[in-house]
Amino acid sequence: MSEEPVDQSVHRLTARGAATRARIVAAADELMRIQGVNGTTLDEVTAASGSSKSQLYRHFSDKEALVREVIALRAVQVLDREEQHLRRADSFRGLERWRRAVLQRVSLRNGALGCELGSLSGELADQDEQARADLDWHFGTWESLLAGTFLRMRESGALAADAEPDELATGLMAALQGGYLLAQTSHSPEPMRIALDMAFAHLRTFATSTS
Repeated sequence: MSEEPVDQSVHRLTARGAATRARIVAAADELMRIQGVNGTTLDEVTAASGSSKSQLYRHFSDKEALVREVIALRAVQVLDREEQHLRRADSFRGLERWRRAVLQRVSLRNGALGCELGSLSGELADQDEQARADLDWHFGTWESLLAGTFLRMRESGALAADAEPDELATGLMAALQGGYLLAQTSHSPEPMRIALDMAFAHLRTFATSTS
């Protein structure tokens, strides 16, 4: 996993400057969710945010810098949401609540838009090394939340002593991201349900008789 990403472009801002910056990032995020990173231009971002090119360049040296801020924004949203579901989970019941929440989000969108971070990775990982490193860090943090859940489950006796939390976290993340991609392609939550059902079937092989 790469070193934690640090935004070097944020200096001391006035309240008005901070608001302008946040508005630009929010507009870029919304456009990039719909059109993709490569399909979004800075002219579109300034128009959508009600800002000027000079204001944009006052906060961001180039499009790549703006993209990194979009990555950071999405990471905060995703990881805060995941932490809410996973930070106290220490049983299969808690993990099932997380699974239901995932399926509900995917179902409400009929699979559209995919994963907020996964979609960026698909576009940027082979184009922008800094973006790839930032995304790698955030996915590592996400996996650590899952691994922490599996560690607590092992300590509580829900999982067998030979269960490897890090490996289980990577496997579940792979199922989750594959589910997002196939659900997005089919515009149906069904691939996500199947992917998570199969992942949970594997997890159950490590369940103890008391779980």
